[in-house]
Amino acid sequence: MPFLPSDISIQRISDPRKFPPAVWKVLQDNPRAANVILPQALEAKEKSNSAASSDWWIICSTNSEIEFILSVTDGPLGPHPVFIFTPLPFDHLVDDYIRPCIRHLVVALAATVPTSRVFSIFSVQPVTRIFAEEWTPHTGVGLADNHEYYAAKISYCTIKTLRYSSVDESQKYVLRPAVHEDIEEVGELCYRFASTSEPFTLTEARAQQEAINLVEKGQVWVHEAKKLGGEKEIASIVAFTRNSDRVAAITKVHTKERWLRNGYAKRLVHKVCEHLLTGPNCKESVVLYVGNNNKAARVYDHVGFVGLAEDSQKVQGIDPWLELGFDREKVNLGHW
Repeated sequence: MPFLPSDISIQRISDPRKFPPAVWKVLQDNPRAANVILPQALEAKEKSNSAASSDWWIICSTNSEIEFILSVTDGPLGPHPVFIFTPLPFDHLVDDYIRPCIRHLVVALAATVPTSRVFSIFSVQPVTRIFAEEWTPHTGVGLADNHEYYAAKISYCTIKTLRYSSVDESQKYVLRPAVHEDIEEVGELCYRFASTSEPFTLTEARAQQEAINLVEKGQVWVHEAKKLGGEKEIASIVAFTRNSDRVAAITKVHTKERWLRNGYAKRLVHKVCEHLLTGPNCKESVVLYVGNNNKAARVYDHVGFVGLAEDSQKVQGIDPWLELGFDREKVNLGHW
């Protein structure tokens, strides 16, 4: 167990080009846990108009060691939740140690952005809960009525854990990157996926815009299928939108209802992982978050994502994450 923190310091940075080397190092040394922050920071670093951005990163250090990095950034469809990354092992996230640091982050964040901007917080479970406990008395903004937006476990797959997948040549299907002609169908699946992700639903028009972004950036693959005597169509999609040098994150998996229970999601997730782990610009690992009540955990386990089977042993880094939402009458919802 760590000692109680002392000499807590806070840095607020609006341009990742001004990150101290130590910030980049701790993010790049922990790319799986930092997947909600590192890709966005890398992307913002490359933009020439960073000065006009509303993005902020708040770094909390104790005794010159970086303990937490908080981000408040915008995405293509609107503001992201507040994300907090820590390099600390899960068993070091004890209340007495982390609460003073999180209290400093809360004070700094409230002085940096309007409270209405903080519509939800997503981090490792203990960090999320303590942030909410500190944020409400400091700002007067309580949790939403149905405030547990997402409770999940982070998992990862590597080339060593990826399981063999046979190909059934008798089936009429194609697995491939989405192309411009797929945008309408991809948009339909984005819309249906968002409809299951309250409160982050999308209009059909915004779902089409998301599809355009995904296709143009090469961040979505499709599973084509064809029933006997029927037209081919896109049955399933897999998107991977948070990517750094060593890690890619699968952020969306969805199958049309009429194609469920055919193994399409498993087949496509496996193909995407294979592509990300062995193709051009190959990654060391692929991560995803699996909702606590998501029956697809079994599918991801069969693909090769670790720590998801009910009888699996504890795997370091496979930790519970939690998103809590704040009073919707006092905040402006974003999207992620």
